[in-house]
Amino acid sequence: MATPLPPQPPRRVSCGSLLQELQELWGEIGQDEMERDRMILQLEEDCLNVYRKKVDQTRRQKADLRQALSVGEADIDKILSALGERESFPRSEKLGGTLMEQLAKIEPVLRDLRQRRDERVNEFRAVLLQIVRLQSEISGTIDHGDPTAPVVDENDLSLKRLGELRLQLNELQTEKNLRLQKIDIQINCVNEMCSILSLDLKKALYDVHPSYAELGRSKPVSISNSTLERLAGKVHALNHEKKQRLRKLQDLGSTLIELWNLMDTPVDEQRCFDHVTSLIKVSPNTAMPEGCLAHDLIEKVEIEVKRLTHLKASKMKELVFKKMTELEEIYRSVHMDIDSDSERRILNDLIDSGRADLSELLAGMDDRIVEAKEQALSRKDILEKVEKWKSTSEEEIWLDEYERDQNRYNAGRGAHINLKRAEKARVLVSKIPSLLENLTAKIKVWEKEKGIPFMFDKASSIK
Repeated sequence: MATPLPPQPPRRVSCGSLLQELQELWGEIGQDEMERDRMILQLEEDCLNVYRKKVDQTRRQKADLRQALSVGEADIDKILSALGERESFPRSEKLGGTLMEQLAKIEPVLRDLRQRRDERVNEFRAVLLQIVRLQSEISGTIDHGDPTAPVVDENDLSLKRLGELRLQLNELQTEKNLRLQKIDIQINCVNEMCSILSLDLKKALYDVHPSYAELGRSKPVSISNSTLERLAGKVHALNHEKKQRLRKLQDLGSTLIELWNLMDTPVDEQRCFDHVTSLIKVSPNTAMPEGCLAHDLIEKVEIEVKRLTHLKASKMKELVFKKMTELEEIYRSVHMDIDSDSERRILNDLIDSGRADLSELLAGMDDRIVEAKEQALSRKDILEKVEKWKSTSEEEIWLDEYERDQNRYNAGRGAHINLKRAEKARVLVSKIPSLLENLTAKIKVWEKEKGIPFMFDKASSIK
């Protein structure tokens, strides 16, 4: 089989050869000379138009290349300026070569700069997005949805500006961390006070912001100014409630002790409220047991105080008259008069009328008892001398009767005993004037010190 010949390149044809062939064809045809000239002119005009069109097209291409060069150079300058870099790129006239060669030199540089610009824009966008998000967290606008993506100013992409933004971001992150620390401290306070007051911690935190109710911190918490103010307000309100409850419980505890003391309540009954009385001297800032200020606990103590108060009212009358009996015994022991019947009648009417404060009445009775004891103690020395004087006076009377007895010397039973008693009586009677004088002096001194007359009851009057 014969080997096929390789394809031959097309034979190059020129405009002149074609015109010559056309002339020959026209000659063979017998084409009119004028028509030939006309068609040749037309061909020349068509040829000129083709050249002219090609020239215009080439001029536009050149202009486009120059425009591309100009735009490329402008983009290079703009990107370098935006990046804040001082390096420069030589102008096209200094690059040398054709326009296409110059453009070929610019394009990789421009491509590299655009890539660097895009990377820098992404860095700016990432930092700005964090800044905007932190600002929205602090302002609270994030509660209404995520912030819109920030627009990056591509005219300033310098490292200096990026550093300023990163510094701003660090400041905002520091501010956020400080706020989170403050929130942790205040939430711990809320937790502690809810534990002491037996309140629902989750509800208390939800009232501040729903994000605080997620105790596991699976979601970010609100750090806005308004939320921090509400959290501080919640801490203040709980602290105020804590102080009020503590003050109320302390008052109730003090009342309990007072009632126990008044009614001699057994120690075993008192122990049931040790957790209450142990808080009487506690400062509001002192650590307290869980649930010690619970509302139901305070109600329980209030019920007990009401019960004891009711019991106190029924026993108070008995206590008052018991004090009155004690007062009467003191007065009686030192020979002082007291109108017992009248005072008891007045006390009875006062208590039954309900006008008297029984605690004040008891306190008044205690004061009178203390005063009576003090007065009794101050009268003791005088009363002892009064008793001695009375005893001596009785011996004086006996001695008078004894000396008037004509049979006093008869040797009867007991005569020697009476004789000895008479001898002693004479000695005592001889001392009566000095004894009376001494007693009177002491009474005067007592009256001067006390500013009141020294009174005897009717049975002890000096005759």
